[in-house]
Amino acid sequence: MSGNKILLVEDDQNFGDVLKSYLEMHDYDVTLASDGIMGFESYRTGSFDLCIFDVMMPRKDGFTLAREVREKDKEMPIIFLTAKNLKEDVLEGFKIGADDYLSKPFNSEELLLRIQAILRRVNKGAEKEDEVKEYLLGKYHFNYPLRVLTYKGDDGNEKVKLSPKEAHLLKMFCQQKNDVLTRAEALAKIWGEDNYFTARSMDVFVTKLRKYLSKDSNLEIMNIHGNGFRLVEKDQVED
Repeated sequence: MSGNKILLVEDDQNFGDVLKSYLEMHDYDVTLASDGIMGFESYRTGSFDLCIFDVMMPRKDGFTLAREVREKDKEMPIIFLTAKNLKEDVLEGFKIGADDYLSKPFNSEELLLRIQAILRRVNKGAEKEDEVKEYLLGKYHFNYPLRVLTYKGDDGNEKVKLSPKEAHLLKMFCQQKNDVLTRAEALAKIWGEDNYFTARSMDVFVTKLRKYLSKDSNLEIMNIHGNGFRLVEKDQVED
């Protein structure tokens, strides 16, 4: 992990300096820029493993900066920081392709853990998440392209053909197994919008997935209040 380069763009100079020092204490190489224009110049002339952008900035906001970065590199991990926690802002961030989103004030250690999780995912090698076609979940085998979930237990085998949305949602759970899948991210990537009706629709799909996975008591899709859901494989998680 040591030596990963981070581009931090934050217009609050004091907060930016503190965050930069904290990340450097944990062996990250941090470049700090104070607005979106300077941030893009730093990005254009440098090489980075991850970007952290404040949303509300003068001259150029974080969303505009992220779109410009995405034009150059569709895979660059981006974390947004914001003083606001509006659903519209969170949804907008994920539509642009945010990997994560933190509302101020936040715990610095939480940011550090999220950075580590994203870089682990990115650094799994040349293999990209979308290239993974099949997943093992306890006593289940999930073939994403065929949308087939197969239970392989002592009491026999059972196959279920999933709908496209069910398969996409289960794939996102598999990719973030034992981590939180935020409601906003799932709604943005699968339903395309976040409103009362799509949120209720997602709840229905989560209920269906719980039923499909119910033959293995070691698996559980947990509600994370105010945030989203978490697919837990219990024997892989320490209490």
